[in-house]
Amino acid sequence: MTPTAEMDGVLAVIDMQRVFAEPDSPWATPRYAQAAAGVLRLLPAFDSDRVVFTRFIAPAEPVGAWRPYYDEWPFALQPAHSRIWELTDEFAREDAHVIEAPTFGKWTPELAERVGPGGRLVLAGVSTDCCVLSTALAAADSGVYVTVVADACAGVDDVSHERALEVMRLYAPLITVVEADQLLKAGAQ
Repeated sequence: MTPTAEMDGVLAVIDMQRVFAEPDSPWATPRYAQAAAGVLRLLPAFDSDRVVFTRFIAPAEPVGAWRPYYDEWPFALQPAHSRIWELTDEFAREDAHVIEAPTFGKWTPELAERVGPGGRLVLAGVSTDCCVLSTALAAADSGVYVTVVADACAGVDDVSHERALEVMRLYAPLITVVEADQLLKAGAQ
C-alpha cells in the first residue's frame, strides 16, 4: 500500500482522553503528550469527514471477564459523561465524529461502516499496546488496510509500545507501521 493511498483512508484517533493524559490517573500514559503532538500533525492532512475520534468508556454493568477487570480498576466505573472519559482539550472539537465503546478494540460496526469494505484505516492514539493493537488486528482481519503511525501513538511504557509495534509489523502487508513524517511527506507528493 502506498502512503498516498493511506491519506485517502479514515484516520481513527484512539482514546485521546483525560484518563490517559493526566499524570495522576492510574491509567496515565507517560508519552501521551508526544502522541498528541503526532496526532495534531496528522489532522490537517485528513478532511474532517475522514477523521474519527474514539472514547473508551466503562460499561454500565460489567459482565464476564470485565467483572474482575473492573474489580482491579474500580475508579474507572464512571458514567460516559464523566470528566475522565472526555477527550483532552486539543481534541474536544464540537464538529468531531466520536465513537464510544466499552471495549479495548474500537473496530466497531460504526467504524467499519465509515472505512468501508477493503478500505484504508490510519491509526494513532493510545495505548499502542492495548486499544491501538486491538483495533488494528480486528480491522486487518476484516480485510481493511491498516497503517499505524508509530510516533502518533504511545504505550503504557516505551518497551510495551515497541513490542506492540513489532507485533503489528508481523502482520505485514495487512498492517503497515510508519512515522508521521513518512506518511505526510508521501501524502504531499
